[in-house]
Amino acid sequence: MQQVIAGIDGHYRFLDLPGPEAEIMPGIQWGAFEHILSPAFWVSQSWMQDDGSEIDFTLTQSLREEVITCLLGGHGAPAEVGLAASARVLDALASQGSGHLSQARLEALLLEPLTVKGRPVRYRFARQRAKYLAGALVGLDDIDEANLTDVELRDALCGLPGIGPKTASWIVRNRRASDEVAILDVHIIRACEHMTVFPAGSDPARHYLDLESRFLEFCSAGSVRASVVDAVMWHTMRSMGRKLLASLIDTPNCNGEALPLLSWGDQQCQDQAATATVAISAADPAVRAAAG
Repeated sequence: MQQVIAGIDGHYRFLDLPGPEAEIMPGIQWGAFEHILSPAFWVSQSWMQDDGSEIDFTLTQSLREEVITCLLGGHGAPAEVGLAASARVLDALASQGSGHLSQARLEALLLEPLTVKGRPVRYRFARQRAKYLAGALVGLDDIDEANLTDVELRDALCGLPGIGPKTASWIVRNRRASDEVAILDVHIIRACEHMTVFPAGSDPARHYLDLESRFLEFCSAGSVRASVVDAVMWHTMRSMGRKLLASLIDTPNCNGEALPLLSWGDQQCQDQAATATVAISAADPAVRAAAG
């Protein structure tokens, strides 16, 4: 057995995990919780960020606004750029006073440079996403969110232009803090391949539902909420530098043993690893919700 101790707000919490050699899933060992990217690491990091209360992942106030934000923040758009683009579109939507914007109007909004961290940035997919978004805003009129389960809502959203299972799952997770779907972006895929929860070379474009099922099985085996694991994995993997990731993921048979987070005897900490693996704060829903 291994025990994780977390000091939060002056109180201590304790988590007992099976030993490193025990299996969390058939053929997959827990590993040591202090080893970066091991199953025990992800379970313990997620446990530390989850106090059992309801988590607010929402970025906006309505399904329509969430679709805009997640579609514009999808594949190839850094989170900060996607949020800036969606803020501009939402402002225009509010000024117009209706739920629709034309493709031409959306394209004009997205072609104009955005300001991100004090500097001008161009949105790379202005024409393509404007076309998708115009169609999605019209298609949303036919979706009755209140009468759909999480998976049914995800499936309905997948019928909208430009929205695949990852973006649809992101919308559902944000709206409902759902643990029934998973946002399988490149960061989650890479972390799960490293643990061998996913096979090497996994392609979510072809096998999304199968991979999602494996991810949810992993979360269930670790007794942690899928929505929290997804957010913690995304933030942690995104925060790591390429050199650190290469040293862990691209090294054969390495599950973090080559780079321990902390040596308990003398309290020595490797600064780069510690900085990179500070888990996302449960009190920061905007960044957590932007995990897509």
